[in-house]
Amino acid sequence: MDEALRDEPVDPDVVASDLVYRGAVWDVRSDTVRYNDGRIVRQYVVHPGAAAVIALDDEGRVLLIQQYRHPIRHRDWEVPAGLLDVAGESPEQAARRELAEEADLEATSWEPLVSMFTTPGGNDEIVHLFLARGLSTRAEAHHREEEEADIRMRWVPLEDAVTAVLEGRLRNGILMTGVLATAERLRRSGAEH
Repeated sequence: MDEALRDEPVDPDVVASDLVYRGAVWDVRSDTVRYNDGRIVRQYVVHPGAAAVIALDDEGRVLLIQQYRHPIRHRDWEVPAGLLDVAGESPEQAARRELAEEADLEATSWEPLVSMFTTPGGNDEIVHLFLARGLSTRAEAHHREEEEADIRMRWVPLEDAVTAVLEGRLRNGILMTGVLATAERLRRSGAEH
């Protein structure tokens, strides 16, 4: 009997868990865990999770945004995304909020695309990606500050974005996952865009 391939949750015996660092956005913990007849110690970033949007227009183009990211010292190309940091807000609601805040857009069609662990060896972040279509400009522009103040936006044909990912010119993991998943979703459905 073939069982569907899937990640398997594990609930290990955590014998100690210490807050190592409390940050403005996320914390760092150090856990001691009983595992395989022994104990292991792991430090990791505790992350609230995030939602991201692949905004696909009627011409088959995806919206990419570029902003400064200090840890990598790059202005990398990304897709609209943000933290799950509003109490009671679902991942889809967060995705809708981020599309409005980062791109001044709204969409009539929303569908879950994929969810991904970004760095499972170093943090517990999960990002929920959504495919948004039926796009229109919001009546009121969002005021942007800090890294978002000089966001650049570009509409890119989906195939060009896929090529840039495969050639190593775009390296943001969320963008890569979203663009490739969107291309595959459209291929499987036989849709042009």
